[in-house]
Amino acid sequence: MENNLQNLLDKIKKSKYATNVGNRVHTALRHVVVDASGTHGDDELARQISARDKLCPFFVPAAQTEVPVAGYVNGHFISRRIDRMIVNHTDHTVRIMDYKTDVNRDAMFDAYVAQIREYVALVRDIYPGYTVTGYILWTHDFSLQQI
Repeated sequence: MENNLQNLLDKIKKSKYATNVGNRVHTALRHVVVDASGTHGDDELARQISARDKLCPFFVPAAQTEVPVAGYVNGHFISRRIDRMIVNHTDHTVRIMDYKTDVNRDAMFDAYVAQIREYVALVRDIYPGYTVTGYILWTHDFSLQQI
């Protein structure tokens, strides 16, 4: 009995730690900007992002952060917040990005794909006629995965 309780407490502690790390990374990424004048925000995050050409377009000054969206997906009303979104009115595209701090991509991958697909569906309703593409930024290695 005591061993089961300790295992449960250890799981809770790990979960809280992961949540705290995720919240800190999300908050710091919200303030990162990469543009012609240099980088702004957390130095290490800005360095990691500016070193990757595919990430830089998501961190320009015109990029929106913590974008609230709401609407119906598959007959259910949902309200979400997109970590980053860049709208290009010239080529009628919207790219959305969600940050994930997991080291093990497989653990929650299906749920993350479903989440990104919900975002895409909501944004398509907001921007009819635009091509909407969703991505995950895996913050443990700063890789970008298109969904």
